[in-house]
Amino acid sequence: MHLQSMIAARPKLQGAENEALARCIEKCFDCAETCFACAGACLDEEELKGLRECIRLNLDCADICDATGAIGARRGNADTSSMRTMLRACAEACRLCAVECESHAGHHEHCRICAEVCRACEAACNEAAPGSH
Repeated sequence: MHLQSMIAARPKLQGAENEALARCIEKCFDCAETCFACAGACLDEEELKGLRECIRLNLDCADICDATGAIGARRGNADTSSMRTMLRACAEACRLCAVECESHAGHHEHCRICAEVCRACEAACNEAAPGSH
C-alpha cells in the first residue's frame, strides 16, 4: 500500500506510520467514488422522485469523503484538531448516507452497495480520529 509508505515518509512524522489513517484515507476515496456512482445510478432509475434525498446525500457524502481523504493524505503531525473534525464530519456524512441508502437497498442494488461502503468508511473514520480511542 503506497499511502502507508507515504505517510511514514513524512519528515514531521519521523517514520511513524499511522495504519488507521492510511486505511481511512483509502476508504474515504473509495466511498466518494461509490457515492458518485450511486447518485448516477439513482438518476437512471425510472421512479426518481423517491430518490432525490438519496442523490443529495450521495453527493454530499462524496464531497466530504474526497475532502477528508485529501486533507488526511497531506496532514501534518501537529494538526490533529482539524483532522479529528474532518474525520468526525466524514463519519457523520457516511452514517447519514448509509441510513438513506439502506432505506432503498431492498429495491436498488446500487443503494445496498453504497450503504455497505459508507458504513465501512464511517467505521474507518471513527477508528482513525485522533483522540477518539
